[in-house]
Amino acid sequence: MSLIGSGEKLMSVKAPNPVDKYVGSRIRMRRIMLGMSQEKLGESLGLTFQQIQKYEQGANRVGAARLSQIAETLGVPVSFFYDSGLNNAKQGEVESLLFMDANFSLRLLRAYRAIKDVRLRRRFVTLAEALAGIETNDDN
Repeated sequence: MSLIGSGEKLMSVKAPNPVDKYVGSRIRMRRIMLGMSQEKLGESLGLTFQQIQKYEQGANRVGAARLSQIAETLGVPVSFFYDSGLNNAKQGEVESLLFMDANFSLRLLRAYRAIKDVRLRRRFVTLAEALAGIETNDDN
């Protein structure tokens, strides 16, 4: 926690909770995957884009009812926001999803999602892993 202010009036500023940051990053990731703007998501929820920004940054906590609305709007179950990365977030090891900002990463994700044949999707991932030098034990 840091202190901000001048003179005798000091106010504390809390860092965002790692779980709130993680859930926010999952909201952002799904929104970007759908090609949806913060404005459009906000409109569908009756919120401003600034409120969506605060949720995505983890600055504001998303309540259960609101998270349910967001999940419905983004076409995912609520559990999408609490996948396996949540355990890491609880330990303060939030993995950054900044790669979603990269134009090429987004294009790669869209291309992957457009592949309808499951076998080709697996081959695509295997190729990407091989190019990256990532060894896996997956024989699929």
